[in-house]
Amino acid sequence: MLNKDFTEKLKQKAIMTTNFNFSDNIILEDNLVLLRPLQESDVDNLIEISINEPETWKYSLVGADGKENLINYIKAAIKAREEKREFPFIVFDKKAQKYAGSTRFYDIQLEYKTVQLGFTWYGSAFRGTGLNKHCKFLLLQFAFETLGMERVEFRADNNNERSIAAMKSIGCKVEGVLRSHMPTSNREVRRDSIVLSILKDEWFDEVKENLKRKL
Repeated sequence: MLNKDFTEKLKQKAIMTTNFNFSDNIILEDNLVLLRPLQESDVDNLIEISINEPETWKYSLVGADGKENLINYIKAAIKAREEKREFPFIVFDKKAQKYAGSTRFYDIQLEYKTVQLGFTWYGSAFRGTGLNKHCKFLLLQFAFETLGMERVEFRADNNNERSIAAMKSIGCKVEGVLRSHMPTSNREVRRDSIVLSILKDEWFDEVKENLKRKL
């Protein structure tokens, strides 16, 4: 566990929310992964996954399968950033020296100190490698220790067992299920959405150290 005095200093530091600028070139990285802002040219970096692995978006609200869908997906993400609603990243695996997928902050409520973390997907070669835990550590650390967030929320299709297990493994706590919450990508069936979260005190008291040990 972290030294108690040091933990308190980190908490107090997190109380002061920085002047987050959506135009900033935010780069988060460690020894295994690098996250940088998603840009239109990243179509070329993600096209292989998009074309060859359409099952990646089985549980997604918006799919990026196929070149046209990928272009639209990236354009929509960038527009949401310009409108100061979301901040999308592309994920680069340093070990494989390949782009692995994408993730983002969304529903960013700076005044209320809350944010959602999602729209996360990786190519099959990068699943189960530990990459996701590295990404989540960097994103959560940024949310709680740089942005001063009080709460980070996660949502997923309640049938997506793999995604739910991954969120629980990093320390997320289940809050409940929103029934018939959103239409799925094919619009024929509405999904139940499970809601999970991590709170600031949980991050500093246990989640951070527990997740760090798993990296």
